[in-house]
Amino acid sequence: MKNGMKVICHMAITIDGKILTRNWAKESWADKFSGLFEKYHQTFDSEAWILGRVSMEKDFSNGAKPQLVQPTHPIDRKAFIGNPDATSFAIAVDKSGKLGWNANNIDGDHIIELLSEDVSDAYLNYLQQKEISYVFAGTSTLDFKIALDQLQTHFPIRTLMLEGGGHLNGSFLNAGLIDELSVLLLPIADGTPKTTTLFEVSEELFKAPASQLTLQKVEQLDDSVLWLRYEV
Repeated sequence: MKNGMKVICHMAITIDGKILTRNWAKESWADKFSGLFEKYHQTFDSEAWILGRVSMEKDFSNGAKPQLVQPTHPIDRKAFIGNPDATSFAIAVDKSGKLGWNANNIDGDHIIELLSEDVSDAYLNYLQQKEISYVFAGTSTLDFKIALDQLQTHFPIRTLMLEGGGHLNGSFLNAGLIDELSVLLLPIADGTPKTTTLFEVSEELFKAPASQLTLQKVEQLDDSVLWLRYEV
């Protein structure tokens, strides 16, 4: 547990570690295994889940574009709480402020944007008008240790579900911030070259040593899926 917050990386992967479904032969596979992923997500007692900008844009923002209006006064770079009564959260990693939203929640989970301080005042103004919360985790790049500290300070989050993509997972792993790994190992062999795997560490980051995992549980599920649980 880092900074008093437990981080569980929960993912579904193919036998060869791929996490993207676009090269699968049948759409029905994606639908079936997506439902399984959500089912086992719900078995964890967590207050929040976190995704990168690309995944949020693809699956949850419904094509919304931010309507930017320059505010009349500069906006301080401090946390903004859009819904002080929220108890469950969807966290979007959106360093430069590009996501648009139609509401301030995803299926009842209040949205928190994770930003860098060089985001524009116009985008902060947009989030405030939408009553979407935000915190800052670095000046121009994101420091996820700072992010966890900010999230714990301003919101009632004790367990965070980290659910990709691969570069977000890799950044957390590289920083030593993952406590537990939950993997649904799907009976699919992908083999597509140069596609994202479970953990990807950007070439811009200093690469920390590999992490050793300790197997906690193995369970065979329906449709030849294995559920693997590791302590990191």
